[in-house]
Amino acid sequence: MTQFSRLSKMATLAALCIANPLFAHVKLTASSPAVNAKIAKPGKIVLTFSDKVVATTFKTELMMVSMPGMADHPPMKMAGYSTQMSADGKSVTLLLKRALPTGGYVLKWSAAGNDGHNVTGELPFNVK
Repeated sequence: MTQFSRLSKMATLAALCIANPLFAHVKLTASSPAVNAKIAKPGKIVLTFSDKVVATTFKTELMMVSMPGMADHPPMKMAGYSTQMSADGKSVTLLLKRALPTGGYVLKWSAAGNDGHNVTGELPFNVK
């Protein structure tokens, strides 16, 4: 292998290592409530991401998946909330118009960062 070839490969590898953070996918880094938390009736749900989320790509679906006294409760889509993006674009708050009834919930979300790759996740929690 020639010296030029080695230097060329090293330069390419270094460029990929430096550019890699620019192409990292958005990740959920924190939430309130936390995953599998048991909480009193929340007024809001907050998702915090590793990088800025492109607002037009952010979507949610809040489902009630269990209810006390109903063993075979079918998943029920919950409405009645709005979303608010933080100034830095790294947090999204779901503002609930009324308290959630006692039961189990799953918040399904999807979002993309500047890299354009859509990422999905779920946040299960319980309201007591």
